[in-house]
Parts: sequence; C-alpha cells; structure tokens
Amino acid sequence: MRLSFKILIIWVKPPGTIELKTSFGDLTMEKGIRIVDLLGKEEEYTGKKALVQGWVRTKRDSKAGICFIEINDGSCMKSLQVIAELDREDYSELLKKITTGSAILVEGAVSASPGKGQSIELHAERIHLYGWADPALYPLQKKRHSFEYLRQIAHLRPRTNTIGAAARVRNRLSYAIHQFFQNLGFHYIHTPIITASDCEGAGEIFRVTTLDPVHPVDTTEEDPYRNDFFAKPAFLTVSGQLQAEIYALALGRVYTFGPTFRAENSNTSRHLAEFWMVEPEMAFYDLEDDLDLAQAFIKKLVGVVLDDCGEELEFFARFIEPELMARLQNAAQSAFEVITYSEAVDILIKSSEKFAFPVQWGVDLQSEHERYLTERVFKKPLGIINFPRSLKPFYMRVNDDEKTVAAMDILVPGIGEIIGGSQREERLDLLLEQMRIKEISADDYRWYIELRQFGSVPHSGFGLGLERMMQFVTGIQNIREVIPFPRTPGHVEF
Repeated sequence: MRLSFKILIIWVKPPGTIELKTSFGDLTMEKGIRIVDLLGKEEEYTGKKALVQGWVRTKRDSKAGICFIEINDGSCMKSLQVIAELDREDYSELLKKITTGSAILVEGAVSASPGKGQSIELHAERIHLYGWADPALYPLQKKRHSFEYLRQIAHLRPRTNTIGAAARVRNRLSYAIHQFFQNLGFHYIHTPIITASDCEGAGEIFRVTTLDPVHPVDTTEEDPYRNDFFAKPAFLTVSGQLQAEIYALALGRVYTFGPTFRAENSNTSRHLAEFWMVEPEMAFYDLEDDLDLAQAFIKKLVGVVLDDCGEELEFFARFIEPELMARLQNAAQSAFEVITYSEAVDILIKSSEKFAFPVQWGVDLQSEHERYLTERVFKKPLGIINFPRSLKPFYMRVNDDEKTVAAMDILVPGIGEIIGGSQREERLDLLLEQMRIKEISADDYRWYIELRQFGSVPHSGFGLGLERMMQFVTGIQNIREVIPFPRTPGHVEF
C-alpha cells in the first residue's frame, strides 16, 4: 500500500500575520490574508508585503500602462484594488488572460491609495492565475442583475454583493442564536428530520418512503407499510417542537435549530418548502415568560446585526430598503406592544382600511392584517396573544374562557409574523379533549400523552423562522434570496 502525506508548513510574515503553505504531492497552496483582515489593519500593513487570493470583480487597463484589478474574497463587502504594471515581464502575459470571474493570487506591497473609496491598494509583484473565466460565457459580467436571473445561476450568485452580504448576515445570526440560548443555560437538542408525527396537523408534509413510486402503497391491505423502510408512515419534519418538549421535561430548557419542511404549494415571497427554524422549549414557563423570552431574543438578534454587520446593513439600506436602519433601531430600542387577538380584530374592523381578506372574530389574521397593525397602527414590533381555540393546534393550552388558547404571535414591520408560540397544554384531560376535537389519534401520540401522565409541568415554547428574521434585518423582500438554496414548488436544483 502506498501512503500519501500532507505536510503543513507555517511561517510568519511581517507584520506578524501567520501564513500557511500546504504541500500535497507536487501541489503547494499558499494561504494569504483575508481582505477583511487586511482592510481592518490598514496602518499596520501599509509599507509591508501581503498575499491575497480571491475572484476578479473588475479589470481595466489605463493608457499610463497600469492595470487596475478589483479582487474580492467574500470575507467582506469591499474589494481590494490591485495595481499591476502592464509591461512587467514576470506577469505581463498573464495579465492578458485575467478576466472578470477569474480566481487569482496576488502578492505585493501595500500602500496608501490616492483613489476615492479606498484607503489602501496592493502593488502586485507576483500574480498567479488559479482558474480562468471565459468572458463569453461568464454570466456575471454586469454589475447588477435581477434576483430572478440570479436564481437561475444559484451556483454563482453568492459572488454578487447582495447574496454574499446576505450569507454573511445569516452566518452571524446563526452564531448569535446559539450564543443567546447558551448564555441562558439552554441545552442544544438535535431533533429528528425524519418523523412519524405531524406537529401542525395541517397535512402539508413530505412523505419519506422506500416503496416503489410507480406502484404506490395499497391502503386497502391490512398492513400496507409492512415492506416500507420504517414499516409505518414517515415524513420530513414540519417542526421539532414535540420532540423538544420531551427534553424540556427532562433538562428544563432546551432549543433545537435545524431544517424543517412544508409541502405547501405556495409561490409567495414568504414561503419555502425547506427552511430553518429555531425552537426553544422551557419547563416551568407560562405564556408571559414565553413572550418575554421571545422579545428578548428578537432584540438580541437585531442588536448583534447592528453591531457586527454594519457594512452589509449600509449596503442593504442603500440598495434594498431605505428605511432599514430606522426599522432595526426601533426594534432594538422600543418596548414591544402586546394586545389580545380580540383587541387586534376590533382595531382592524374599526379601521377604514380595505382589506382583501375580511376580518371577523374567529378568522385567522392574514399578512395584510399583521402588517397593518405593526406598520400603520403601532409602528413597532407587536405581540398578539390568546387566539381562538379553533385556529390553533391541539397542543396549545386552553384558557379559562374555553374559547381561546394561550398562544402568541410576534409581528414585525415589513414582515408580519416572525415568531409563533404558546404555553403547551400540560393537563391530561384537556389535552385528550383537544386531540379528540382536532381528530388527532391518541394511539399515534401515546408518548406525548404519557408526558402528561408522568410528572407533567407547565411549559412553553416558540418557533422563529430564520429566513423571516433574515428578511427583517436585511430588508430583502423575497425569502428566496435569504437562503443559500431555495426549495419551492418545481425547483429543487443542486
């Protein structure tokens, strides 16, 4: 047997930045400094050498014999300007091959830039072309493209300013989600993606099966699923809530954060077939505790984005949503308003607004109603509590009036509902009654019932859709632009 060894060589280059050179066989890969780090230490690097790698955004030659190259490595919004001499013997021929979209390495001296919009520039002493992009075929030649066009080239759209910025904000939000709950002593639980339960009871679920799709299951058989992988119906999860409740009733406070799926044939700007949900579950929490945590959670996430994603927010405010910064500052600093569902309906009925969907008590609030309340009436994030029992799933706690449940929605301007949650029904008799009314099989949820038989406690939880939060903090209107690979009816590329 022949073995291959990978050798890692580390050396330090001024001004103290660690660079890596990785050798594998006869291939050597040099690791330079990220542009975000270089631009963050302009004074420290000015007058010294640096090595950067990335993709060419633009390239132009001047009559003065200078080639100007903008290189971006995805670490930040800004690109680094490279100054290369057209007649330099060691790379003059290589410059002719470099095009927009090409991947290159540049090593040279960092100096102060006399140009506008940049503090430093890199004077090339060595250039290496990793990968060429054919200018006749590369689809990102123009500076701006429609989102519809970019969805057709989802493998290249992360190189654009908007999608790249959204990816960096999404990364920071995801990290902040874990920070928030970990700092409060929550335990991170991995709930299953494949499940036998339908948490919402809406029936909009994807089935998981190994049965031949050409010959679907014969439901007239005594055991139609006996030859299926799980020997019973299985689905992609619509929520990790029910499983998270199991661990909340053992560990106290838990959260799950992962992909969820809805087989809803909807092509709106607010819906996806696959999206990410954050779902905390807390033992010994009532609805008020639940609402307080949800408000603190939103404020924390908004605050993190304001503090750490200023460059991206500036871009979104300039090109996507002019009112973005004011909206985020308002959400971070204002106390949320809280009203009941009944109060919300009264406000809507008494308004002079002409809604596409009529409003009356017992009817679910639509996006237009939610946005009217949070944008026109209260002009800030809004919590709505105590929804009609008939509108909500079986697991929500029945209030004393027996007409409503201890549910909550949090609405934000520009989006509408961003969080939905409730106090869970911990009383066995009322849970069984709810299941009977909603036609939920007690046999299928025996384990859920037993949680109420063996040490039941009041508990609550909520769910936040990461993509909805992304829309709120970026101002991007279509949810397909805030997830790396959108899954919608008829679209499952990659």
